[in-house]
Amino acid sequence: MTGESTHETVLMQEAIDALSIREDGCYVDATFGRGGHSRLILENLGAKGSLIIFDKDPEAIEVATQIREKDERLQIAHAPFGDIQAQLTARGLSDGVDGILFDLGVSSPQLDNAERGFSFLRDGPLDMRMDPTAGQSAEQWINSAGEAEIADVLYQYGEERHSRRMARRVILERAERRITRTGELAEMIKEANPAWERDKHPATRAFQGIRIFINDELGELERGLEQALKMLKVGGRLVVISFHSLEDRMVKRFIVKQAKGDSFPRGLPISQDMLSPKLNPIGKRIKASALEVDRNSRSRSAVMRVAEKIAQ
Repeated sequence: MTGESTHETVLMQEAIDALSIREDGCYVDATFGRGGHSRLILENLGAKGSLIIFDKDPEAIEVATQIREKDERLQIAHAPFGDIQAQLTARGLSDGVDGILFDLGVSSPQLDNAERGFSFLRDGPLDMRMDPTAGQSAEQWINSAGEAEIADVLYQYGEERHSRRMARRVILERAERRITRTGELAEMIKEANPAWERDKHPATRAFQGIRIFINDELGELERGLEQALKMLKVGGRLVVISFHSLEDRMVKRFIVKQAKGDSFPRGLPISQDMLSPKLNPIGKRIKASALEVDRNSRSRSAVMRVAEKIAQ
């Protein structure tokens, strides 16, 4: 697979430790990628243990299939993790699983393969879809969306302060020609950015925003977290690794909300046990070590949060 050899799984041992794996347990890797976490989960499982992996990317599924040929404890769901509940129920796992891991964002092979269209550093077709066989590509969207919509996507999902200038530049450029390449888009966004950040490409935030929008990553995460909570057994662990603030805030708020429990009007004589909390946060957020960051710069922004299910 293109780029497979360059992929380094972030917070690998920390994530496996956080899952607190039982040898006979059943676990979910909701974002298989190239299988770094999954391989280590399998190493920690016994003969009666099992692992179900999810991924939308056909290239990831191809890698998983190769592992499956040698290890029948692995089951494969070529599906978004927003379908966890339906997929697990269809596999006879309606009673739940012992742990679910999310490693969010785009993988190194996806970034490094110019043909996938994720990278502003490598010129390629403007695609950005996690599953290139389904949905609207970035090219289709950038050439049809209105100026206000483009600006809103760059601002809301990329947290780009200069989104309006960039959107205006895109509209002017596409009036002359169709935008089809990542290099074209990166160059026009770079030229429209009046405030370059040190050690960060001027198109970084804009490309992030477009990718998140095209793949509905935040909507998928919201659905995935809600369904993961339903499908975890009591005592099961939820482990989430995120790579930017929008994801991490969503995960943090979800855990805090589920740890707090039900909401009631202020002033009612409600005890803590009556609030029916569902999760217990485990420790504080975990960041990659200095050693890992030195080895893999992409781990610098990684944040891992862990929670244990305490009630149905």
